[in-house]
Amino acid sequence: ILALVTKEVYSSLFIGVAVGALLYTGFHPWNAFNALFSIMKDSMNLNILIFDVLLGMIIVLMSKSGGSAAYGRWAGSKIRSKKSAMLATTGLGMLIFVDDYFNCLTVGSVMRPVTDRYKVSRAKLAYIIDATAAPVCIIAPISSWAAAVNSYVPKDAGITGFQLFLRTIPYNLYAILTIVMVFFVIIAGFDFGLMKKHEENAAKGDLFTSGGEEFEKVKKEEEISSNGKVIDLVLPVLVLIGTAIGAMIYTGFLGGATDVVSAFAGCDAETSLIFATMVTVFVMLFMYLPRKVVTFKGFMESFVEGFKLMIPAIGILIFAWTLKGMGDALQIGTFVESIVGTSASASLFLPAVLFVVAVFLAFSTGTSWGTFAILVPIAIAMFPGADHLEMMIIAVSAVLAGAVCGDHISPISDTTVMSSAGAQSNHINHVTTQMQYAAVVAVVCIIGYIIAGLVQIWWVALGISLVLLLAVLTFIKKRSESNSEKTAGI
Repeated sequence: ILALVTKEVYSSLFIGVAVGALLYTGFHPWNAFNALFSIMKDSMNLNILIFDVLLGMIIVLMSKSGGSAAYGRWAGSKIRSKKSAMLATTGLGMLIFVDDYFNCLTVGSVMRPVTDRYKVSRAKLAYIIDATAAPVCIIAPISSWAAAVNSYVPKDAGITGFQLFLRTIPYNLYAILTIVMVFFVIIAGFDFGLMKKHEENAAKGDLFTSGGEEFEKVKKEEEISSNGKVIDLVLPVLVLIGTAIGAMIYTGFLGGATDVVSAFAGCDAETSLIFATMVTVFVMLFMYLPRKVVTFKGFMESFVEGFKLMIPAIGILIFAWTLKGMGDALQIGTFVESIVGTSASASLFLPAVLFVVAVFLAFSTGTSWGTFAILVPIAIAMFPGADHLEMMIIAVSAVLAGAVCGDHISPISDTTVMSSAGAQSNHINHVTTQMQYAAVVAVVCIIGYIIAGLVQIWWVALGISLVLLLAVLTFIKKRSESNSEKTAGI
């Protein structure tokens, strides 16, 4: 609430963490101080911070070498309109389905010069990035998210984790409907709510509306080479993607996997991503220095500049992780688990209930993976045996969908932060604009899961939900056009 009211995320997160520490220690000031920094230290994920800094370095180097500018010029000659720029961004987001962090930052760095040229607001770019990150990863069998879901399925569930994941895909209404909504909004060429204001400002040349200064300062300090070529951006991105996938498969086999699918399910995604970014940095070293598009001093300075670029994201991530750690210390997950476990019965409305609980839990904690860990075993336990297999699949799907939805609307979510960083958008601008779009899909999903529980046929539930979403969006579009005409008339 503080973040949304004050439009300032750092102090809001710190106050949340401080209040959590006081509650945890029974309002003992010194113990609360100690608990805050102890939980902060234990909650931090150093691997993700290293990955962020290295990726920041890669983004800075792509810009310094002139690769981003050259790609922008090339793409500008191929992409002729704002609509095609946004569709190209959506397509790239759907292609990079291996990991959501990797998706958010890579798509942003590659497509930002193109969307800037066609005056797409940074808030809209962040929405497209976010809407094609987690929703695509959660329906992609070969992804770090599939691996996470696999790990949460008990061995006595009567179905393997990977089989369950595949069966949940057509029932994952939030993920599918979010992707459909992105295409509808782009193709129909309309926006509503706060996003409309951002897009109107972007059309006048203000891509940020507010709060983009921290990213622009880094840009102004850069010296951009005039000798850069498209290959200076494209080849590092291809190396990054190829090495990340290869490393994920390799770490999976190191962990005892016997085939590619099980290798992805058991991979060490974080180590693989760090390895991929380090390999890419060395490839860029050998690409750029011999051609003198970047000096050796400039190359080494890009490490610090990349760090600077990622400081807004890193700052929010550290506070967000601490807040999640504080929630774990206060046993919020156990509290929700006890409520769901004792009050819910195997009713046809349970998938819709689980969807709402997952949204609430993911929004509060800022983590979809943590929500999976808490609620997936509960959903499986509620429908034991082969007789209830379809309902179990629907219930797990509702948890996965709700977790992604809550993750989308949470200001402290990792992927929401990464999407803001990738688009170089003000974080609160991204949260407030995306929240309105996600709410539309969430309401349709609740109805969809009630239908899914009643009919237990995936294509019926998905088909009705799609029709309902398109009807709602068409209504909003006509209402928006009508309001615009009245305003123009006045």
